[in-house]
Amino acid sequence: MVRKLASPILTSLVLAYSLAVGAAVAQQVEDLPPVVAPPADREAPPDGFRQYATEPADPNAPAVAPDGQSSPGSTNPSEGITNDPTLSPSPPVRGPSIGDAIDPLLAPPPGTTPVPFAPNAPGIEDLNAFASVEIEWRVENPFRFFADAKDTDVHRATYLALSPEQRESAPVLAAEHALSRRYEAGWAESVVRKTCWAGPRNRHVCPDKGDYINPDRHRVVVSLKGVPEPSVECRWFSNALGGGDGGESVNTVPCSEPVVLTAPYPTGLSVRVEVGGITVASTEVKVRDIFVVGIGDSFGSGEGNPDVPVRFSPERTIEYGKGDGTADLSGYPARVGSWKQVGDDAFVEGNARWLDQACHRSLYSYQLRAALELAVEDPHRAVTYTGFACSGAEVTWGLFLRYKGNEWVPRPPDLSQISAVADAQCGKREARLQDMPEAYHINGTISELQGGLVLSKCPADESRKIDLLMMSVGGNDIGFARLVANAVLSDTSLVRSLGGWFGQVHGNQESESLLERLDARYKAMNRALHGILHIPWDESDRIILTAYPPFALLDDQGAMCPDGSAGMEVFNEFSITQKAALSSSWLADKLDQIMNKSAELHGWTFVSGHRKTFVGRGLCAGHTNGRGSIADDLRLPRRHGGIWVPYNPAHYEPYAARQRWFRTPNDAFLTGNFHVAGSVMQKVLKLQSFSWFQVLLASTYSGAFHPTAEGHAAIADSVVERARAVLKRHGQQSAAAEKVEP
Repeated sequence: MVRKLASPILTSLVLAYSLAVGAAVAQQVEDLPPVVAPPADREAPPDGFRQYATEPADPNAPAVAPDGQSSPGSTNPSEGITNDPTLSPSPPVRGPSIGDAIDPLLAPPPGTTPVPFAPNAPGIEDLNAFASVEIEWRVENPFRFFADAKDTDVHRATYLALSPEQRESAPVLAAEHALSRRYEAGWAESVVRKTCWAGPRNRHVCPDKGDYINPDRHRVVVSLKGVPEPSVECRWFSNALGGGDGGESVNTVPCSEPVVLTAPYPTGLSVRVEVGGITVASTEVKVRDIFVVGIGDSFGSGEGNPDVPVRFSPERTIEYGKGDGTADLSGYPARVGSWKQVGDDAFVEGNARWLDQACHRSLYSYQLRAALELAVEDPHRAVTYTGFACSGAEVTWGLFLRYKGNEWVPRPPDLSQISAVADAQCGKREARLQDMPEAYHINGTISELQGGLVLSKCPADESRKIDLLMMSVGGNDIGFARLVANAVLSDTSLVRSLGGWFGQVHGNQESESLLERLDARYKAMNRALHGILHIPWDESDRIILTAYPPFALLDDQGAMCPDGSAGMEVFNEFSITQKAALSSSWLADKLDQIMNKSAELHGWTFVSGHRKTFVGRGLCAGHTNGRGSIADDLRLPRRHGGIWVPYNPAHYEPYAARQRWFRTPNDAFLTGNFHVAGSVMQKVLKLQSFSWFQVLLASTYSGAFHPTAEGHAAIADSVVERARAVLKRHGQQSAAAEKVEP
């Protein structure tokens, strides 16, 4: 609580302070020499105080006796007479006055140089004005996952610039729109290499090598609110609460300038500020650091939104041969660079880059954006965030069992997501491996978890407590990707005959049977979140399960995207039908119901408010006639006869605001542009002359049918709204978050 100096106390101290300024080097009263009256012709200065120049000491002047009595010949000012009988009597003088009492205190002692008046020293009026000041403070880098506080400042400043309505309803989406206008290639491009994620090690490690998971201090910025005189100097005093080494720290700066202090965690600091030696305000600085975890699948990882998107040449094209023998696969946009063939070093150098390459995990993920929002909206809060969501993950292969990710990398994830979280909870200590052969297969209903299940577990007394766990999982368990393939591939499609691009194609009948097993998988997850990750059973609402948004819904009446290939002409076998879209939508609703029911059963927080905001923003939202912006154009640029139609691909902005919040296959080609080397095509995919398969990969493995950065921001807003309520329920929502002013 901030404490201010009350006016009566200030008034009582003003006289003492004024005397101290006038007699900065004064000695005790009893040591002062006799007062010499000023010349009659000396005028008093305008401020009413009399100042005297120090006269040289007179060796013949009578001394003052040690006992305070005047020696013979001296003048007794209290009696107005002389003590020397040989001298003639003097006329009576006036009696003592207040001025006589104060003047000796204001006059410097003999032999000293007067102290010059400090132009910035506060007067009585200044000190009275300081009675209303308050100490404000904030965490310097509240989102600790960003190693550079300046990167967090960008998001904090963007948040503070929002209107009150935007902050309340959709702060993340409003911030994403503001940032997309300032960064053509997206804001994450300049941040992604300065985080506390070490990809080669698959661990959360900051550049400074400190303990990221268990901080023992935070840098805080303290300042005075309502400073009347900015040029006056303030002295800041700080002490560690609860003892500690180092003693009191002192910083002297102009009162208008902030001071950066280091606050021990979790004990905090006692801070006070003085003006002219008088304490004008004090407070305690205690940072609330919360631990936020993200796990799940591609909708949790941010698939479709690489931190560094691919850039395209304004002139160069690439040819992929022939598709089914008739399709023309020439005139496609080509990457910038000096590459000579797909897969060579120069080509790979231009690949899309991700926070985690194997998992296609991105800074645009709704999980990270929600954690970031919780950090910047509360000046007294810090967020320690760890994300492990991986594109393609299921409850079994991904969360319980090791899953190597969506893209080949030299060092793929070495732990399942549950084990990775447990490992993170231990910080710099080692999480122990435990054999759990019978705990999670739910009476044999989850065969993948029977026998040989080994998970990492951090001892409860050494484990960092999880304050929020965001989870997006279940879609791949019922075959989301296979359902999408079924919706956009015709029955006669060559790709369908090859098993689709994810190994299998199936429809609603197969998915319905998979829905039946989802309850058991969520039950196993619930056991692990409480038993392995130590989330208290009576705090299950800290687990936040997020619903999947609809990808083809046009309006509230259930209208779906029309038949056609709008947004998909990158590959001639892609085409959606209303019938297939309706079928997929029906299954998605069934999945939503099961997720909601499971969340209620286990006490989780279920977030689904964003599903309504996605209505009208699906795959087909946009235009194909050129009557709109490039961002909303659904068509893929192609070059024929030396002319790009409908626009030059170099002008494509993957993170511009647009009507659709799902990546189309065309968008995926222009954003992620995933390719594999020819040798991989032959060895892994067993393809010799199918160079057209590169187009399929570039338009599917690059994040087609997944939310855009705007879509993730909209999901994050829905999550933040519920997360605030959870934190408040557990006493972790500070009032400072609601008092932040623009």
